Amino acid sequence: MEKITLEDKLRIVQELVPGKQITLAHIIANPDESFYKAAGLEGANNGAIGIVNASPAEFALIAGDIGVKASGVKIAHIDYHDSGTLIITGTVSEVQSALSAIIDYCRSKPDITVCDITKT
Repeated sequence: MEKITLEDKLRIVQELVPGKQITLAHIIANPDESFYKAAGLEGANNGAIGIVNASPAEFALIAGDIGVKASGVKIAHIDYHDSGTLIITGTVSEVQSALSAIIDYCRSKPDITVCDITKT
């Protein structure tokens, strides 16, 4: 039997180091009414849900402002304390316009990394 000493143990430290980035920009087009209820978005069932995840978390506020000014979307949720999540609702075209405006704004800034917009 091999003896393992303290010096032989591997220690891994994982740490989140947020950068300036958009890691998720997704459109859920025309979800079923039950989806809105399950997601806690009752009363917002008007065509589409847009989800943005940003780092640092406070950027979710900026993204929400850009999205609302770019189209007729409504903000359903913003978490600017922990996750940096923005959830918007509106017609499919409004949500598409809002997410496009957010991504275009970020792409115009050389220090912000962005992802592509996805859609289901």
